[in-house]
Amino acid sequence: MNFQKGKIKGRQEFLKDYSEESKENGFLRSALTEKNQFQTLEKFMLWFESRKKANRFIVKQIPFDKLDKWYFENETQNLIHESGKFFKIKGIRVSTNFGAIDKWDQPIIDQPEIGILGIITKKFDGVRYFLMQAKMEPGNPNIIQLSPTVQATKSNYTQVHKGKRPLYLEFFIDKMRSKILVDQLQTEYGGIFLKKRNRNMIVEVEEDVSIYDDFCWLTLGQIKKLLLIDNFVNMDARSVLSCVPFISQELEKQYESLSLENFLQSELFKNISEGFKRDLLISLIDKKNVHKPLAEILNWLTEMKSKYELKIEEIPLKDVSDWMRTEREIKHKTKQFFSVIAVAVQAGNREITSWTQPLLKQPSYGLVGFLTKKINRVIHFLIQARLEPGSFNIVEINPTVACNNARYRVQQQDRPPFLELFINASPIQIRYSTIQSDEGGRFFHSQNKHMILELDSSASLDIPENYMWVSLGQIMELLKHSYLNIDARGLISCLGLI
Repeated sequence: MNFQKGKIKGRQEFLKDYSEESKENGFLRSALTEKNQFQTLEKFMLWFESRKKANRFIVKQIPFDKLDKWYFENETQNLIHESGKFFKIKGIRVSTNFGAIDKWDQPIIDQPEIGILGIITKKFDGVRYFLMQAKMEPGNPNIIQLSPTVQATKSNYTQVHKGKRPLYLEFFIDKMRSKILVDQLQTEYGGIFLKKRNRNMIVEVEEDVSIYDDFCWLTLGQIKKLLLIDNFVNMDARSVLSCVPFISQELEKQYESLSLENFLQSELFKNISEGFKRDLLISLIDKKNVHKPLAEILNWLTEMKSKYELKIEEIPLKDVSDWMRTEREIKHKTKQFFSVIAVAVQAGNREITSWTQPLLKQPSYGLVGFLTKKINRVIHFLIQARLEPGSFNIVEINPTVACNNARYRVQQQDRPPFLELFINASPIQIRYSTIQSDEGGRFFHSQNKHMILELDSSASLDIPENYMWVSLGQIMELLKHSYLNIDARGLISCLGLI
């Protein structure tokens, strides 16, 4: 294929060449497409509002003694479900040589089972569509958010709660019903969950699929637009979408063989907005002008895992020091960390229409942010290798900054590096800024400011040893191998090319 001036193929011919043989380009075309043959974004928003009104949703905080089927175990005071399934809240004692604090106790969610977070895709007239769900979760600040096709713990989809089986589950567990495009084990919040992972899946179907009331088809370009709205696309959807592979080997070869100008003038890319969005595409595909080769980044990550130590001792919840339990919450004595509360829920469209459960509540907004800047004319992201007590790998890749209670933390002497750059960011530096909430099935109204800043290429920063500049393409390679934590994945999913 030749993109040289005067020989550029027509759009339809170009797209045909990159149709069935490359699932990555199928995703890329969808990401560059806002036009939806089923509905415009305006009509979708009207539909979404109608789903909020179609069912009754009530969530209220209750005392612990009003929990149904949940109780504090006599000997340990761990908070558990009578089935022994779902999750439990117990204690851990942490010792580490990472960071300013080397020892602490805390409650943690223990849920060792692996859930399914999955999205069904189907091509209509050559464009890949995503089957998304308007789903209620009790901890969502706005009750309903855009969610994956299937979002279920193993206890949910094995029907421990005696409720209905999740819709569309068969397409993710029956290999004869779909083609798997993405299937990755990705971690949950390592500071809150003890070694918790979910199966992040994207499957393709060819058969006609029944569309139920709370589901609709969207292009990836439309979803990227919705990611500009505060608290609209939920955490689980963002996690799955972060795993989307965009760049194929064929496309990399074309990039290597052409001038940058001719490559960007091809029919597929010429409609990408100028500036940062084109820079993102180049950062995805350019392997020659990276700051460090991938092998060196992997060596750095191994060194960080070897240097930092983590010892976790599981202890009864009653023995967790500096935490106290009242009738309505389990909280730290400083009130600067999360607390555990209980809620009663009514939801007319869920597998079970009413239930009670514990949730975790944060004291205030957090901040999740990437610093970026051009190195060798390619946008690079400043990643952080950080220890999290519940992590499988001791150290995971985080965004440049990821902290709870950001306004409080910026005033502290041990504040995270670079936090003040986000708090005091100039509008001309901001490339992305929205409020996004944590997963509403475990967190109550937990929200974080999500930001991406671009620094001037001449900006000089004092980079600690556990930080590294990497390209977006390198981030996607690291993500494939489950090196990125959920904050980093969620923020990467918000990047758009339209």
